[in-house]
Amino acid sequence: MEKTTEIDSLLFASMLRQGAVALGKERTVVNDLNVFPVPDGDTGDNMYMTLKAGCKAINGDLGTLSEIAAASSSGMLLGARGNSGVILSRIFAGLAKGLQGLIVADVKSFSLAMETAVKEAYKAVPVPVEGTIITVLREGVLDADTGDDFNRYFDTLLEAMQVSLDHTPELLQVLKDAGVVDSGGAGLLCIFRGMNDALHGLLTQEENTPAPLAVPDIDLSKFDENSTLEFGYCTEFLLRLTRAKVNLDTFDEQVIFDYLNQVGQSVVAFREGSIVKVHVHTFTPGEILNHCQQYGEFLTLKIENMSLQHHQLDPEHGKREMGNSPRSTFHVPLKPYGVVTVASGKGLMEAFKEIGADEVIAGGQTMNPSTQDFLDAFKCVNARHILVFPNNQNIKMAAEQAAGLYDAADVRVMPSVTIGEGYYGIASFDRANDDVEAVVASLAEVMQSVVTGMVATAIRDAKGHEVAVHCGDYVGYCGKQILSDAPDRIQAAKELCKLLGCASRDVMLVFQGEDVPKEEAERLVADLGETYKNLEIMLNYGGQPVYDYIFVLC
Repeated sequence: MEKTTEIDSLLFASMLRQGAVALGKERTVVNDLNVFPVPDGDTGDNMYMTLKAGCKAINGDLGTLSEIAAASSSGMLLGARGNSGVILSRIFAGLAKGLQGLIVADVKSFSLAMETAVKEAYKAVPVPVEGTIITVLREGVLDADTGDDFNRYFDTLLEAMQVSLDHTPELLQVLKDAGVVDSGGAGLLCIFRGMNDALHGLLTQEENTPAPLAVPDIDLSKFDENSTLEFGYCTEFLLRLTRAKVNLDTFDEQVIFDYLNQVGQSVVAFREGSIVKVHVHTFTPGEILNHCQQYGEFLTLKIENMSLQHHQLDPEHGKREMGNSPRSTFHVPLKPYGVVTVASGKGLMEAFKEIGADEVIAGGQTMNPSTQDFLDAFKCVNARHILVFPNNQNIKMAAEQAAGLYDAADVRVMPSVTIGEGYYGIASFDRANDDVEAVVASLAEVMQSVVTGMVATAIRDAKGHEVAVHCGDYVGYCGKQILSDAPDRIQAAKELCKLLGCASRDVMLVFQGEDVPKEEAERLVADLGETYKNLEIMLNYGGQPVYDYIFVLC
């Protein structure tokens, strides 16, 4: 086979796209490597959507290898979902850092960039755990041949990654007990196999690509001839600075940003190369467009009436364009605190709104929100301090990454990894206390006292737990500890409540899942009331998927 001694921007872009194709074909397999016997994060989906965001970012002009690596890294950063997606985005951020300034890369420079990727991946994890995706990457890079042939480099890289992946159960007992390898490492191996395919010219088309989300029809009757423009226009555009209008070598884009901040609200703007990306809320978009056109020409342009957007909000899905919340109205002074949280299910989302959440991002198990979803939510919160309650361990890293990127407010990610912790944390929030450090410490203490249990359907038999789990049964668990298993849902729920310590608690919230009949939930609560006479039990319709019941004890 003829040697491949260099990778340029065209080949690297092709390798990234083929990596996404390869993972897309195997992402269900990667999802199924989950060691917990109920849907728990969907690693394959998270990594796939993260990588696809990076590929989408390089759909335009290719530029140099360095530019393509940087653009794809930026796309992954904003599209990162779940812990695995965040780590993947940091891997490619490290690779981009190592390739900075290069037009093409030889094996030596690429291998050094991969070493930087390893460092960035480890930095992304506060307490690195061996036997995971970072181990597979590190050991693969360590043993790859760094001669002068990329074919040899990738062959040895993949071989070493496979050996490392096969060894992950020996490093993590939970993998060994479940009889699986690490899902994140498996996803990473899929990506690099696809990249290797592109290196050899083996390009295939994506299969079973999910259909794009349907764009809801806008009811234009919500803004008729008698309406008054209440929220202004959400205006977004890409402006290409042109040499015919400015000196690109000396032009300071701050002149645009200062103008936007003077005439608009909710301004988000940055420059990458000769492109300026702008998002602004204004009552007079025409004036802004006329002003900015003196510096260049528009590549894309979108103007939306936010009054229509406001009427179009779907509380069940919680997805919204940047700033179309009624809290984004103009000339409103910053309030001291804002709250962003995550939940799935119409009832749960409404419950969080009722106790004071400003923004509720749709997400949870199997539906992890991205870094960009958090950034969009932050932009809708008009506050000096934003407290974020992720309510899921697999969402926390994306929230932390978004907090690090957002500089328009002081963003604090709270240590809530369950719905119960988030709910009681927000409900206990003293907004009158202007000492943010004291507030954060107090809420962290409150959340430590909360116990959350869930009942869900087991999707496989599972070993390595104190309770034997049978596929199709209902399992009750707290954290990662399975406490009950029964073919009857109410039986599993009652046994779980007993082991959660209901007898020694004062209050319990019960959130009913979307597939649970109301009569069944009421019967369960009545039975629990007879058993625990001193326990105040409140039943709420959560409408959440995955979990038939969520029990929150305090």
